[in-house]
Amino acid sequence: MSGVSRHYVLAAGGTGGHLIPAFALAVELEARGHHVALITDERGSRLPGKPHSLVAHQLPAGRLGKNPLHWPGGIQAILEGKRMALRLFESFEPSAVIGFGGYPAFPALWAATSAGVPSVIHEQNAVLGRVNRFLAGRVDAIATSYREVERLKPKHAGKVHLVGNPVRAEVLALRDAPFPAFSEDGLLRVLVTGGSQGAGVLSQVVPDGLAMLPTALRNRLQVTQQCRPEDIEAVRERYAAHEIPAELGTYFENMAERLADAHLFIGRAGASTVAELTAVGRPAILVPLPIATDDHQAFNTDEICAAGGARMIRQDKFTAAELAKQIQAIAMNPKTLATAAHGAWNCGYPNAARDLADLVESFGGAPMMDVIRVAEGIETAASNQGAPA
Repeated sequence: MSGVSRHYVLAAGGTGGHLIPAFALAVELEARGHHVALITDERGSRLPGKPHSLVAHQLPAGRLGKNPLHWPGGIQAILEGKRMALRLFESFEPSAVIGFGGYPAFPALWAATSAGVPSVIHEQNAVLGRVNRFLAGRVDAIATSYREVERLKPKHAGKVHLVGNPVRAEVLALRDAPFPAFSEDGLLRVLVTGGSQGAGVLSQVVPDGLAMLPTALRNRLQVTQQCRPEDIEAVRERYAAHEIPAELGTYFENMAERLADAHLFIGRAGASTVAELTAVGRPAILVPLPIATDDHQAFNTDEICAAGGARMIRQDKFTAAELAKQIQAIAMNPKTLATAAHGAWNCGYPNAARDLADLVESFGGAPMMDVIRVAEGIETAASNQGAPA
């Protein structure tokens, strides 16, 4: 803890992947006595999980897509967002601005770099996102979640800090709990989710894949699956036909509790999903979203798969037969499943929020903070002089 209260601005796109780590950092910085404000879009200001004390400011966030006809409107929105961010900085006087990617983060980071405010970007994925790529040369530091990050230029290596991807406190609290007991005749609890919007391919493939498991394993299944509203009744009928007990829903608020009970996860490979699986230590079958920008979800699986904590199946290869084959490889033997859980756990970064906050605090010290640092240095030097050699 710094001992001096400062102001920080966090800027993030309106999806959970960008905002969950921003929320985690906000909680950590506020616990250290700092004041934090959030810049996002309309979706972000309404996202569940935002700390009550975190004030959200909505800024225009133009996108420059492939169609040049849309560029004038996008540029105008970006410029207006930058002007609004600068006005916020005048009143809030941030010590640093921290961006988490997404188009709403761009005007705020641009405003920070042009106004001389220290800036940090955090990349959640194993591929540097478009906004972060554009800002990488301008910011003071780049915080990453993986040891290897694609699209990160070698010339920026000197400002890279590996901190991991902060996760929700209720998920992190599960890290030291033992892996749920799993025996030769015990239940195999499977958790299936497809991100915030669900995934139709999981609804189509998973029930039939589970039904293809050997009878001894299939009879021990207990499934919890998130489905799109339009898919849920068809999925319910499939599980009933296969006589597999399944709890279905379009959204589960208590996802941390579901993850705590799960022996095996099946789903997408978004940054927050992988961060939570590795924080808790849960084996997984991961099916990357094929249309993800720069195929970043596939790259997100590299580390956990290399550690033996997960298996990745490309969506075009994601059939019922392939799913059954991969589940048998990872879950037929209790020891194999426990080993996979430990492999996933070893990839976790439980101190990500703390380490990111430490990095943020290292930039933009106010004059009073500099005085304290000097005083601490003098005191340390004096004590060292009297210490035995």
